[in-house]
Amino acid sequence: MSGDFPDPALLRLRAALDNLEAAAEKRAGRDAVRSDAEAELAMMQDDRARLAVELDAALDAQRALAEANSAAMERITRAAGVIERWLGRSGG
Repeated sequence: MSGDFPDPALLRLRAALDNLEAAAEKRAGRDAVRSDAEAELAMMQDDRARLAVELDAALDAQRALAEANSAAMERITRAAGVIERWLGRSGG
């Protein structure tokens, strides 16, 4: 009759193994989430670096356009002055 009931030590061992397996699965799940988060962070850092380079290039282009605009305005102002003087001389 003692063969009909499992040994209490075996029951405890089985429960301990079940707990160990559950803990290992839980740990594997957390590691997978951490790995995904680290990969996402690396992608975000790469995107940030790329965007910083693009922003610097855009700012440089904007500065160049502003300088070209300023130079063009100076030339237009000088040309307008020349035209006004010319019109003043030819009208008088």
